[in-house]
Amino acid sequence: MSPDTDADKGTALVIGGSGGIGAVICDVLAGHGWGIALTYHSNAARAEQAADAVRHRGRRALACALNLESPEAAPALIARVEAEFGRLDTLVYAAGPLVELVHLSRTDPAQMERHLMQDTLGFFRVVHAALPALRRTQGSVVACHSAAQYRYAPADGLSIVPKAGVSAIVAGIAKEEGRFGIRANGVGIGLIEAGQMEALTASGNIDATYLEAAARATPLRRAGKPEDIAEAVAFFADPARAGFVTGQNISVDGGYSV
Repeated sequence: MSPDTDADKGTALVIGGSGGIGAVICDVLAGHGWGIALTYHSNAARAEQAADAVRHRGRRALACALNLESPEAAPALIARVEAEFGRLDTLVYAAGPLVELVHLSRTDPAQMERHLMQDTLGFFRVVHAALPALRRTQGSVVACHSAAQYRYAPADGLSIVPKAGVSAIVAGIAKEEGRFGIRANGVGIGLIEAGQMEALTASGNIDATYLEAAARATPLRRAGKPEDIAEAVAFFADPARAGFVTGQNISVDGGYSV
């Protein structure tokens, strides 16, 4: 556990907290002293496993189903979190649909529309609903997006384009909400041994040869761990460490974007 485990940091809401990276974010944040509300789309059992890991850290945990395509879902979620925990201090966005690797020329516009609706608009819905609660606590937003928006990865447009929208929303929140004490920052995800990478491998979308080539494309010549993402999120979330940091991005990508 981290040295500040016993310090009560407040409440973090992790959107997509049941995922491969999201669950680790929940665990690491709990280790840094946060109570955790986390969301899942359909896998309630996996969400409860993530919540149990938080409770094992001695922190409160709440798992909530969330469909970001529903306009009413995000406001209801924020109200529930405030009712259960009394406050919301940090919103972490670690969600997004499974992304097929396909070149833009072969991407159906309807497919791109679905990803924009689920990811970019989904993030906007939840952050828009959370702003009043975050103003009350002078809280923060931390959004996970794609490091590949800084060095384009071929066939990854279905991830890069919607996540670039997420990144733009983060910049807008930082610029406009700073007057209320809200900070907003982003974590660019590179090649990580969890989440999308595991799902794409299981589906046959990528294989060992692809992963080896991707690792060689990074200066560090390897994939990262979900803990690498989680610790970057924890840094941005903590007002004691990043209280004067807003509108910034850290690419946790082994140097791929250099």
